[in-house]
Amino acid sequence: MTESLRILHLSDTHLYGDGRLHNGIVDTLAGLDRVLARAATLAEVDVVVASGDLSDDGTADSYRRLKGTLEPWAAERGAAIVYAMGNHDLRDGFEEVLGARESVTHVHGFRVVTVDTSVPGAGYGQVFEEQLDRLREVLAEPSENGTVVVLHHPPVPPTTVLFEPLRLVDPEPLLEVCSAGDVRLILAGHFHHGLVTEAGPAGIPVVVAPAVANTTDVLWPPPRERAVRGAGFAWVQVPAEGPVRAHLLTAPSPDDGETVYDLDADAIQRIADDAGWRG
Repeated sequence: MTESLRILHLSDTHLYGDGRLHNGIVDTLAGLDRVLARAATLAEVDVVVASGDLSDDGTADSYRRLKGTLEPWAAERGAAIVYAMGNHDLRDGFEEVLGARESVTHVHGFRVVTVDTSVPGAGYGQVFEEQLDRLREVLAEPSENGTVVVLHHPPVPPTTVLFEPLRLVDPEPLLEVCSAGDVRLILAGHFHHGLVTEAGPAGIPVVVAPAVANTTDVLWPPPRERAVRGAGFAWVQVPAEGPVRAHLLTAPSPDDGETVYDLDADAIQRIADDAGWRG
């Protein structure tokens, strides 16, 4: 048995069924191809995790594009593949092509569990009591090498102003359930930039993958929010024992760094009013 779980962690592919450009600028399918070409240099991959906002239009065709790209790549390496729902994903298309919105996958003595943090019609995330009950039930029996939880909205505070109203609402109960079980790692996306931190009473490592679609400029001064061209991924190793290691990597392109959008305070407020948490 392998001594570690080697994860290719992707997020925020934002594909369209008709192949249109994201924000009218970015060819996200080409970005995914570039990420996979870069990730092909990894020696071994045990599981490919795609942590939400897989589609931008929620169509079955967009998920077919994703599946037709990711699954042959994973199959060549004998890797499992895990899909999680994001706020841009739509349930019908996701379930038709990719399967259940919440799943449990066993790989080399590790357990990978998805939690659907999406709220239909909203940009923020939430985990409801019935989902917590399900997770408690899953975690009631420890896995041999521990559990990895995959969700879209990170259970940690956002770095930039746009994501404050689009955050995971009340993450503490989720983190308490994870801390009471054998959860060794939480993988997330949503922020469109890489982040490695800890959360919850047990200090569980949290790895937020860079987005495939574009990159949030975390140094852009508030109250503005900027994203630039750039695609990336996380390479994560979870040993049977000992600390998690995560590397945040890019898949370079000549136009990296060009502005995709630059939002002022009024534009951010409109997004918050339309899709943000109002509690």
